[in-house]
Amino acid sequence: MSDTQYLSRDKYTELEKELVTIKHETIPEIAKRIDEAKQMGDLSENAEYNDARDQMAWAQSRMKEIESILQSAQIISDDDLKFGVVGIGSTIVVEVAGREKEFTIVGAQEADPLIGKISNESPLGEAFLGRKKGETVEVEVPAGVQKYTLLTIK
Repeated sequence: MSDTQYLSRDKYTELEKELVTIKHETIPEIAKRIDEAKQMGDLSENAEYNDARDQMAWAQSRMKEIESILQSAQIISDDDLKFGVVGIGSTIVVEVAGREKEFTIVGAQEADPLIGKISNESPLGEAFLGRKKGETVEVEVPAGVQKYTLLTIK
């Protein structure tokens, strides 16, 4: 994975909001639960304490992960797209095995193949970066090599 995290403005904002929530709501709530659990006595057999501690570790880890993503983020906008060339943020229509499929090339943080968002770091995403309408690429998939022809770049 590259050091730069390519994000849409919406994803960047979503991560910022999640970070604020973790810092100002989640962590203080968990800290309060830890303090309350400590009041119950013996910490070695205190399930509430252990659970809260585990949740705190997760929240702190997620907070650091989001901070790292935001720090290395490059926001992709329509202005970044080159006319006629596939890049991050491009929506493409391809023909594969006689059928048309639509994909949007996104950064790894936003990838969701079930809704047609493929990572620029995936084999398919990498194969299309820099390509133009009409070009055909071959991509190694579990079933073997698959040919994709680029029909449209939006």
